[in-house]
Amino acid sequence: MTFRLEYPAASEVFIAGSFNHWNSQSHPLKRTKKGYWSITITLPRGRYEYRYVVDGQWFTDPNTPRVPNTFRSENSVIVVE
Repeated sequence: MTFRLEYPAASEVFIAGSFNHWNSQSHPLKRTKKGYWSITITLPRGRYEYRYVVDGQWFTDPNTPRVPNTFRSENSVIVVE
């Protein structure tokens, strides 16, 4: 699964979610030449919730479905088939 975020002003971006026990430092994205941030993660079939961590701030993916979380914000949702 490839995750891609358009955030050219960011200095660093990580992804945290149910697939990595919400570890906000274990999966850094790489900046592309066009200003996107990207990472490819092999995930087994299933439903996953995640968020990006952009320069230390939690950020919900604007391009995926969302569900409320316990922190009064929203998590992004993907389904791997």
